[in-house]
Parts: sequence; C-alpha cells; structure tokens
Amino acid sequence: MDKERVLGRIGSKVLFDNDRVRIWELRLAPGEHSDVHRHELDNILVQISGDRIAVRPEPDTEGPYRDFLEAEVVPGAAIYVTRGGVETAVNTGERDYHEIIVELKD
Repeated sequence: MDKERVLGRIGSKVLFDNDRVRIWELRLAPGEHSDVHRHELDNILVQISGDRIAVRPEPDTEGPYRDFLEAEVVPGAAIYVTRGGVETAVNTGERDYHEIIVELKD
C-alpha cells in the first residue's frame, strides 16, 4: 500500500489572514525548495528579491504549470496564478529568494 502524500504549506509563514485574503511570505535560500503544496485558491505572487526561481509541478497538478518552469526574478512583478497547482518552488539562483503570496478567498 502506498503511503499517502502529506502536502506542506505554500509559504514560509502567514502574514495576514481574514475572510477575504490570506497573505504568505516565502523565503528560500539558494538551492532550497518549498514543501510540496497545493494551491487551493487563486493567488497573486509578488516577487520581492532573488535572481532565479523555478516551479516543479507534481504529476497530479491541475494548475497552469504542467512542466518544470524556471524564470528570472523581476522584483516588483505581480503574477496572477489560478488554483489547482500541486508543486514545489525551487530557488535555482545564487541569491536569497523572497516573495509575497496573496491568496484570494472565494
């Protein structure tokens, strides 16, 4: 029998949470990766600092990213992402990565 996968948190810590939004902070050192997590809500990623970041989708992802994707960090960029992604974020750069994730509650 396969061991059931346990999903982790989408960020390092929750900064704010109410009935409309939840705001996370994500920090990753070079080479560090997040927990495997599922995005249950549409969200906005706001890149603060870093140089390279990647997303490694799981086979059962239902989000917009189905293949490994690596990109340059653009401080101040806001990226809208629809729900359903099951993935791991990976800092593939040489600098610490920092982003804010704003989850939009239904």
